[in-house]
Amino acid sequence: MLDHNNGPSVSERLAQWGATLRPEELPGSMRTKSRDILVDIVGLCVAARQTDYVAAIRQAVEPGNCTVIGQSRGATATGAALINGTAAHGEDFDDTFEGGPVHSGVVIVPALLAAAETYQLSNDRMMLGISAGIELLCRLALTLPKAVHKAGFHPTAVLGTFAATFGICVACRADEKVTANALGVAGSMASGIIEYLGDGSWTKRMHPGWSAQSALRAYAMAKAGFIGPRMVFEGAHGAFSTFAPSITPRLDQLFDDLGDIYVSDKITFKPYPCGTMVQPYIDCAVKLKNQGVPLQGIRSITCKTAEGIVHRLWEPLELKQQPPTPYAAKFSVPFGVALGLVRGRASLDDFTEAAIADRQLLELAGKVGFEVDPDNPYPNAFTGHVRLTYVDGEVREIDQRHMRGGAAEPLSRAEIDAKFAANVAFGGALDGDRLLSICNHIAAMEGDHTLIGQLEEPS
Repeated sequence: MLDHNNGPSVSERLAQWGATLRPEELPGSMRTKSRDILVDIVGLCVAARQTDYVAAIRQAVEPGNCTVIGQSRGATATGAALINGTAAHGEDFDDTFEGGPVHSGVVIVPALLAAAETYQLSNDRMMLGISAGIELLCRLALTLPKAVHKAGFHPTAVLGTFAATFGICVACRADEKVTANALGVAGSMASGIIEYLGDGSWTKRMHPGWSAQSALRAYAMAKAGFIGPRMVFEGAHGAFSTFAPSITPRLDQLFDDLGDIYVSDKITFKPYPCGTMVQPYIDCAVKLKNQGVPLQGIRSITCKTAEGIVHRLWEPLELKQQPPTPYAAKFSVPFGVALGLVRGRASLDDFTEAAIADRQLLELAGKVGFEVDPDNPYPNAFTGHVRLTYVDGEVREIDQRHMRGGAAEPLSRAEIDAKFAANVAFGGALDGDRLLSICNHIAAMEGDHTLIGQLEEPS
């Protein structure tokens, strides 16, 4: 337990920082990053708009006047946040943070879009809230490296609830007392277990949406005078000890240079619609395919890996080699490596029922195993490695020491916009150019919340 009885608590210090933030003082790099995240999230919502899991969420929420991206029918503020967050994360194609890992946009953007419509915010306040929320989420991930996953929780779900709540408070000009109380309330709403890894079920998909709608509740309750625990983070029964009991929180990562340096500048945009740490392995496999390696005569395929990802992406190995659902395949390094070697890609069309029944893919995936590299830099960097050993003794090997799309090899604005266009096309029947123009107008931080409604499907 961290004792702050003689000074401001963690939530109070965050509230003090939030009260100082102004749209006009936001660094240009964060304006760019927040714009790109907004574009990415809108495209992902459209890509998933006709899926069965989005249909189920839509049926479960009440109709209302808040915008559901790419849909013709609105929902309540919390309902819209739940649907949009689920849709954006549903195909696991959203941004990630090397150092966490957490997904920022899928929680923060749906929460702030709903807050903007509910509280009639200007675009500059909403974009400021998005920037503040993603920065806090990334810093919280750095504060508790690997520990939240180790405890069996989904960091995006748990930490995202706090970050989205903070972003709403900043956007709405909440005073320090309201912000601290809202963070305190959010602590009792934060959740998200990772049991979905065992069977490829859908719950991970809804975690960001649940966090986004919880943030709206937490802010509204605190604004109305509801009191949350002062030491929600560092208290004896607070978030740090509950969700990350194996580690002493690195508060220097949370507060050092806060407001001067934005660590979220390093957020990564995914090239592939699958688990974050699978992606560098796919890149390695694709490079091997492009080198013309033969697929016949392979005795074994070995991947060096970080110990911290074994329980999520490698075990149980038999299940990862034969994923039971297309969604489970997204969190399987063996399947991702097989896709790269056979098809030279991993797209939305490659995680399907047909793909997980493809005999060639399954045969290769069945040969993929791992060895733990004690010097792997995870979570500070996400790496890939593939070694093919042939029956005649030949070895072909390649590694990659970073995740493409991140700080070491960022996607360009043109590549991000091309990804957006492809996602909108995958979702079908909407005008991608029109949607991109709307996103750009919102991200320019001019005007008010009314443009958000134009992200719906035209009637």
